[in-house]
Amino acid sequence: MSEAAPATAVTAALLIIGNEILSGRTQDANLAYIAKGCEAIGVRLREVRVVPDMEAEIVAGLNALRARYTYVFTTGGIGPTHDDITAAAIARAFGLAIERNAQAVAVLEAYYPPGQLTEPRLKMSEMPVGASLIDNPVTSAPGFQIGNVFVMAGVPAICKGMFDGLKSRLVGGPLMLSRSISCPLPEGQIAEALAAIQNRYPQVEIGSYPFFRRGVPGTALVLRSPEAALLDEAAEAVRGMVRRLGGEPGESAA
Repeated sequence: MSEAAPATAVTAALLIIGNEILSGRTQDANLAYIAKGCEAIGVRLREVRVVPDMEAEIVAGLNALRARYTYVFTTGGIGPTHDDITAAAIARAFGLAIERNAQAVAVLEAYYPPGQLTEPRLKMSEMPVGASLIDNPVTSAPGFQIGNVFVMAGVPAICKGMFDGLKSRLVGGPLMLSRSISCPLPEGQIAEALAAIQNRYPQVEIGSYPFFRRGVPGTALVLRSPEAALLDEAAEAVRGMVRRLGGEPGESAA
């Protein structure tokens, strides 16, 4: 797949934080939702990293990503328990002090009945100095934004609510368009000709995805670009390639 992208591309990365993800105990359910949400507003998710609940690893990962991409999203590690260290690690990455955010405290006070806002729950109000809140429509405890970094919960329902709420803060670039072509030929048969088309159209991302249907191999070809005319031209070149090699291209949902 081509790495080319227009200079106007708005990019993002996702930093998934949690030992439970790396151990396999929990399967991440947020990546696909965030990726599709970004795509819909012209933000291209370019990288995903998974790090353990270790401050040094979070700091290193976050600093690498926030310097490279327009936006960074993090998920996980902002709850009330001892291993929820994301807020402190992000403060350290930015070289900021951490504080109990007064607005976050007020949100928690309004949510919990009198006497139930315990010290562990108050921990969920701790954020880097200068952070702005990300609303949590599910359980109240907010996420936060600092710079180009958006810090969200790992629980899928909460993460979804937070992401939906923060999207209005994102400024996207050109929307990515796509064409999907079903090719009844295996990848090995089309690889050389497909590479030649990719070289002719470096600003069109061309991905090939093999499949088997009724035991017969084929390839789903997906082309992506923000430029409609260029995308259509490249797609027609791919269809012509398939025909020259003895297949009949079709539309694909892949």
